[in-house]
Amino acid sequence: MRRPAEDDRPIGRILTRREILGLLGGSALVAACAPIGAPPFPSTTGVATASPVAAGSAAAAVLPSCVVRPALTEGPYFVDEKLNRSDIRADPSTNISKPGVPLGLTFLVARVSGSACAALAGATVDVWHCDALGVYSDATDPTFGSTKGTKFLRGYQTTDAQGIAKFTTIWPGWYQGRAVHVHFKIRTAAANGRVSDFTSQLFFDETMNDQIFAQAPYSQKGGAGRLRNEADGIFQGSGGKLTLAPTKLSEGYAATFDIGLAA
Repeated sequence: MRRPAEDDRPIGRILTRREILGLLGGSALVAACAPIGAPPFPSTTGVATASPVAAGSAAAAVLPSCVVRPALTEGPYFVDEKLNRSDIRADPSTNISKPGVPLGLTFLVARVSGSACAALAGATVDVWHCDALGVYSDATDPTFGSTKGTKFLRGYQTTDAQGIAKFTTIWPGWYQGRAVHVHFKIRTAAANGRVSDFTSQLFFDETMNDQIFAQAPYSQKGGAGRLRNEADGIFQGSGGKLTLAPTKLSEGYAATFDIGLAA
């Protein structure tokens, strides 16, 4: 069995409204950011989520909101594969993609400093998660054996000038003891060369999970024993601030996640 203590211990904490306002200069939370539409991925039409732009900007650049998100545990399955790729579905050794409902995942990363937020370029965003049947690549676990040497559903991208990093993946499956989730890590380097990282997890609405898991290949596993968000301690530590709102596309879904990192 998995050792849930390794994957279920929240780290950090959710900032209170008073703390967020203090970090962002009180009323500057509103004054510094004016909403514009963020394009979904991969389509160029429609709106996936609302994203703001810093007040006074000459260009309507797509920027994330001035909100510091809670950090959550890394879990036992992070491997620094150094796979620079946007489409993370396949194992590089075989080029065979993992089956599942397509999911376009866009990160909009900003740096929060004083009373403003600005797009954070050059940040490394790592993403990793299990396949449709709850299996991680390059790991060993009593529930699925050893997948050492494989690298499916892992990869990183570097944010562009607008703080954007895009991934093509699949809707993750589930495994015993955890709600459905995607892991991510954002690493940044300061001028002195010091690297800092922010690690957390993304979740999905359970109504959408129910719809996805009724389809193949997810349905092969059945639903017995699946832990839902409300019973997951890590999800509870998110305060509802890490739940995606995917948009239905002609094939699969797209979701955009805005995150502001404290300077």
